[in-house]
Parts: sequence; C-alpha cells; structure tokens
Amino acid sequence: MFTLSLLAALAATPLLVAAVPSVEPRQAQKVTVDFGKKYQTIDGFGFSGAFQRANLIVNLKEPKQTELLNLLFNTTSGAGFSIVRNGIGSSQDSSKDYMNTILPKCPSSPTGTPEYKWDGKDSGQIWLSQQAVRYGVKTFYGNAWSAPGCMKTNGVDVNGGQLCGVSGASCSKGDWKQAYANYLIKWAQLYGENGIKITHLGFLNEPDYSTSYASMQSSGTQAADFIKVLRPTLDKANMTDVGINCCEATGWSVASGHASQIASAGAESMLYAITSHEYSSRISGTMKTTRRVWQTEYSDLNGGWSTAWYSNGGSGDGFTWANTVFNGVVNSNLSAYIFWEGVQDRATNNNNNEKLILVDGQTYTVSKRLWAFAQFRIVRPGALRVGASGGSNLKSSAFVNADGSLAVVIINSGTGTQRVSIGLTGSTLTNPTVQAWYTDNTHDMTAVDVTVAADGTATASVTGRGMISFLFVPAAPVPPVESPVPTPV
Repeated sequence: MFTLSLLAALAATPLLVAAVPSVEPRQAQKVTVDFGKKYQTIDGFGFSGAFQRANLIVNLKEPKQTELLNLLFNTTSGAGFSIVRNGIGSSQDSSKDYMNTILPKCPSSPTGTPEYKWDGKDSGQIWLSQQAVRYGVKTFYGNAWSAPGCMKTNGVDVNGGQLCGVSGASCSKGDWKQAYANYLIKWAQLYGENGIKITHLGFLNEPDYSTSYASMQSSGTQAADFIKVLRPTLDKANMTDVGINCCEATGWSVASGHASQIASAGAESMLYAITSHEYSSRISGTMKTTRRVWQTEYSDLNGGWSTAWYSNGGSGDGFTWANTVFNGVVNSNLSAYIFWEGVQDRATNNNNNEKLILVDGQTYTVSKRLWAFAQFRIVRPGALRVGASGGSNLKSSAFVNADGSLAVVIINSGTGTQRVSIGLTGSTLTNPTVQAWYTDNTHDMTAVDVTVAADGTATASVTGRGMISFLFVPAAPVPPVESPVPTPV
C-alpha cells in the first residue's frame, strides 16, 4: 500500500538517479492548485486479464514473472494499478480464448438447483488477482459478457440475445433474472473463498453490440429490470458493500442513454457506477447521473504494435494515451479509467496495440502506454480531484490523497522543455517534501530534481511533449479533503 510512512521514507531517500532535462527555459510556467475547488473522488486505474490473457503471466518463469507483476502493480517502480477487471465466463469450455462458465448445464427450470463446477483457475484470473492482493490492490471488478446461454432468448451465450424475464424478452422456459443474479453472486463467493474480495459486479458488456463470442443485448430499461433483482439479492447474501456497475456500452453516447433509461426506471440509486467504453464514441462532456462514472474498457484495435511515446500523434503512442486518460478524468469527471488488456501475445489480433505489455513466450516488451498510466500511480484510490490551472501549453490536474499527500499530474503539450512551478492556494500542507518524475521518449517515470521555495512553491523541468508528476508529502498528517455531495439531476 502507498502509505504515508512509505511516502515519507521515499521522500527521504537521496535521488541518486535524478535527471534534469537538458534545455532549461528562463522563466517557469506557473500552475496553481486550488484546494477550494472540489470535483470527483478517484476509485483508481486498472486493466483486464480476461479471455485467458492472465495465463500469459501465469506461464512466465521467474524472474520474468515477478518483473512483469511489478510493472503492473508496483507503486514505486511500475504502473501501480489499483483495479483488476475480471471476466465472468459463460462459455461451455475454454476453446479458443473463451472463458468457461461455472454452470455448464442449467437446471430444467429457473427455480431448479444449479450444479456449479469450479476449476479453481478461472482462465488464470484467480492467480492474477491473488498476486494483485499481495501488492495491496483492493478493487476487483467482476464483469460478465453474457449470462449462460440457457438463461437467454437465443439459448446460447454468443450472438447477442437477451436475458429471459426482462421487459420485452419473455421466454417459454420462464424468467431467469433471479437465477442469473444467484449465478453472479456464486462466482463472487468463489473468489472470496480464494482470498479475493469482489468489490463490484457488472452483468453486461457492450449490450448494444452482438458478436460471435460471448455477448448479450440490453437497453438501459431492461438493465434496470435486472438491477432491481440483483441489488436485493446481493444484500440478502450479506454483500451490501458490493457495488453494481452498468452497462459497459460501446461508447459514451450509448452509455449516456443507458444512464437516462436506468434513472427513468427508478434503479439509478441501486448502482455504484455508470460504465462506458470508448469504441463507438469517445468520452465528451460529463455524464448526467448522480452515480460515479467509470471508463472500463478501451484500447487501440488498429495499427501494429508500438512502443513509442510520441510518434506524430499516433493513436497507439504513450503521449496520446496520456491525453486520453487526462481527458476522461479531468474533463469528464471519471472516477476510474481501465485499459483493455494488461498483456497479450504476438499472434492475437495481428499484434496490435490493445495491450500494455507484449508477452512473447518467455519474454516481454513494454509499451509507453503503460508509462502514461504510471504517471498517475501517485493518485491513489480515495483521492479527491481539486482545481489546477495555469501555464502555457500545460494540461494540469491535482488530487488530494486520503493520507493528505497531494499529487499533481501535468502534460506538456509544447514541443520544448518547460520549467513548471506548482503553487498551492488554500493548502493545509505543512512543510511538504516534494518529489517529481517524468516520462518522454527516453525516460520512464524518471526522478527529476525539484526545488522548493520558502512559500512551498515547487519547481521542476519537463521536456517537450513529456509528462511530469509531483508528489507533495506533508511533514505531518492532515485531515482529508471531503468530496462534495453529488447534486441530483
């Protein structure tokens, strides 16, 4: 865990590897952090190991396996991811890269006794989640692409279809909403028995899209029908703290429609977060909802594998991804941003950029996309975003962590090196120690020298089209900044 004591210890360590960008401009650009401006609470940043991608890490030998885990989860040397999104399987077997179901054969009726079958591996996700727990990860999101086929209108878990029993989807075999809720809870309980606390559940994935692999279609109104069954079922199972997420739309505009329909159906208060992807429409503006909003899946599905930081604005480069995450968190008030796959092999999907790390047998290669996320690793779960503005060609964001430390993450959109000064308005930080790290074409979250003035202003340099993160650690703990109460819409 990124505790205050650990932060203080790090701050006290001499920065022997500190680097300074070679070109120093004469005047610093001033960024002001305003603690009086309060926005959303951050749940974290993460990735998925679904569709058996987790097995690529399971099959690595030491020391490569630990090296890769450190790249994903370590909060001082890697990306420090704090959310793992696991797929809840619905397939009859694990052929191709499918995720097998824990209910290969349904009972003859919705009220029949299910015979669950558990292999203890769950496509490698159990092992990966257990390793994440060791690194201090506490947020585990279980997400189903489809209900088992026997619960759907088309009788199979692929090619769309709808859940039997939601409005407009009656089936001769009965109403399977309750059986599906029981199924999801059983999956979560099996994880609990293996030391993994499932914190969030989702029961749809891209319900506006029908595919040849696991998929199930739904409107927001139909989703609300199921939410009204799932929430009391979770509560009855003593899982009151498990949040329901919905609905994993292919894009922001569809997700906005789902949010409106769920609210109209009276189920909004039963949700933890509205979830969206960015494939069919990109994130733009803020979602009209009283719930938190997560971006739970996005990646570059086109173009060949790239490890570049900046390549003339290429879609797969790290700089583009730095801006993508920044846009979601700062401009659209996202509480979580989850990349699609953490790892993938060379053969899948023509070796494109839908992964952060390429695993090729017993070797791996890291993309700069991972280091774009790593710049946010100092923003820990529970942090509150506060105001940050100022400076030419700078995109600035600031977050007060639960331990009282302040994280400031900045993108330099200009082509030249800039000297950046961070001033604090309304701060309660007492004699903070400040560290900073930057990433560009040749550096990966590399420590850089910081000067701190008597008034607490911290200054460091960042190269053109680079990214820099400052961490202010107070000399003494300070009370956390309270998040504003959401305003009903």
